[in-house]
Amino acid sequence: MSAQTYLAYDYPLLGAFWSMLVFFLWIMWFVLLFRIIGDIFRDDRLSGWAKAGWLVFCVVLPFLGVFVYVIARGKNMGRREITQARAQQEEFNAYIRQTAAGGRPSSVDELARLSEIRAHGDITDEEFRRAKELVLTGHGPAESAGSTARTSAR
Repeated sequence: MSAQTYLAYDYPLLGAFWSMLVFFLWIMWFVLLFRIIGDIFRDDRLSGWAKAGWLVFCVVLPFLGVFVYVIARGKNMGRREITQARAQQEEFNAYIRQTAAGGRPSSVDELARLSEIRAHGDITDEEFRRAKELVLTGHGPAESAGSTARTSAR
C-alpha cells in the first residue's frame, strides 16, 4: 500500500467550504450568462446586428462580455423583464376572460371586427348598419349560433 489514501477526514473543512463556494459561483455565472443572453433577445430596441454583436461578445469573451453588458445595459434588464412579465400576465388574463365567457366574443369585440371589415371595404355601410343593429339587439352571430344549438338539441 504505497499509494497515499485520502479519506474524508483528510479533506479540511475550510477546503470543503471553498470548493462549495467555487461550485456555487460557477453555477451563478452560468445563470447570469443565460439571463444576459435572454435579455439580448428580449430587447426590441436592439437591431439584429447589435444583438449578434453582443451575443458574440458574450460567447467569445464570456467574462469580459458579461461584465461590459451588465455595466452598459444592466440598468434596464429588470425593466425589460418586468415589462415582459406584465405583457404575459395581461395575455393570460385575456385568455382566461375569453375562456370564462364561453369562447364567444363580446358585442364590443364584434363591433370592432365589423368596423375593421367596413374600413377594409369588404362590406357596405348599409350592411355594417344592419350587422351593428343585430349585434346591439343581441341577435348577433354568437347568439344566433347558440340559439340554433339549443333548438337542435330539443
